[in-house]
Amino acid sequence: MKIASLEDDPHQINLFRDILTQAGYAFSGYSDGRTFMAALGKEQFDLVLLDWHLPEITGEDTLRWIRATLGYHLPVIFVTSRSSEEDLVQGLRSGADDYLIKPVRRHELLARIDALLRRAGVQTTRTEDAPFEIAGYRIDPIERTVQLQGQTIVLPAKEFDLALLFFQNVGRLMSRDHITMAVWNREVPATSRTLATHLSNIRQKLQLRPENGVRLISSYALGYRLELTHHDNQDESTDS
Repeated sequence: MKIASLEDDPHQINLFRDILTQAGYAFSGYSDGRTFMAALGKEQFDLVLLDWHLPEITGEDTLRWIRATLGYHLPVIFVTSRSSEEDLVQGLRSGADDYLIKPVRRHELLARIDALLRRAGVQTTRTEDAPFEIAGYRIDPIERTVQLQGQTIVLPAKEFDLALLFFQNVGRLMSRDHITMAVWNREVPATSRTLATHLSNIRQKLQLRPENGVRLISSYALGYRLELTHHDNQDESTDS
């Protein structure tokens, strides 16, 4: 399934790309309205994410072009910082199927996409929603639970989101900005202890140690990575 986005904020495009590709969707992001419309004329997409505020052509004008050219079978979600009832009604009357208010939240975005694709008759099965096991851990994204050796470990919402991000990307080095955008939907200043505190919490609560088959390592310059171990009794790295 292919999703296209027209968005002039590169950080927002990267956020959409990370969320959607991890969920199993093919994603194409565009920052220019004319390039975006040319792509829609050549390729077939299953859904469109459309920013309201654009520098050259408005989201409403782009949506009117989509409806006039491609019809109403293509689901369109307006993504906007506007939150008044009048603005949202205006967007829906322009032909949008749904809307999301920035900052976009990962699970809400995926839920809205799934709902629209089902309404359009597209079957969606996202493997990221299925429970999975890594080393001695079992993670259930739907129930939002983590078990270690059969014992459930209770995590607050952001700690679970952070842990899920690492378990879904075992072996992948992720930058600080990537992590904070994925979990908090914004960049967290390097001077803030928010990320370090959450990392310390999940490391302790989930016992991310070699004896449990995993290790959370950090590099101040490059980022963080959860990697599998072979009970080699090496010490895990600590936060800088």
